Amino acid sequence: MNCLMTAWHQHEAELRGWLRHRLRNTVDAEDLLQDVFLKAMRQGERFCAIIDARAWLYEVARNAMADRLRLARATVELPENLSVEVAEPAAVDSLAACLPRVLSELSPEDREAITLCDLERLPQEEYARRTGLSLPGAKSRVQRARKRLRAQLTQVCQVRLDASGQVSDFVPREPIGLDKR
Repeated sequence: MNCLMTAWHQHEAELRGWLRHRLRNTVDAEDLLQDVFLKAMRQGERFCAIIDARAWLYEVARNAMADRLRLARATVELPENLSVEVAEPAAVDSLAACLPRVLSELSPEDREAITLCDLERLPQEEYARRTGLSLPGAKSRVQRARKRLRAQLTQVCQVRLDASGQVSDFVPREPIGLDKR
């Protein structure tokens, strides 16, 4: 860790000046300088293996500055009398009401794959483990289930997509148990 302190003392003043010049704000420069120091400390003994400590410190400072600038977004104060118009729900939101019906019409394997991986956000690795499939086998099953779900939605709900591939229109179906057979 002595090598870190040696490198830090050699380059701290130069790095501070560089950050102040770039950020044009002394407080922000000091905050970033502290962040760089903490990142260097987290390296522990690995820091001693760095061939060019100065270049490493500047790279970390540059990345930290880029992150900070990326997160700093200009905000605009909204007037208090701003009115809010409630728009019609997007077609895809309404289409969600058709999903339980269409899912019930899929095979049990397809329904399980879609429900676990897409609706419950179970990682495909975990899905593979639970079902006893290899990871490539699980990925294939999920992809095939998605294709069959898309085909079923397109056929029975007459889903139409716009030029960008977004749902633009569909014909709703009665929920399970309410259809007039």
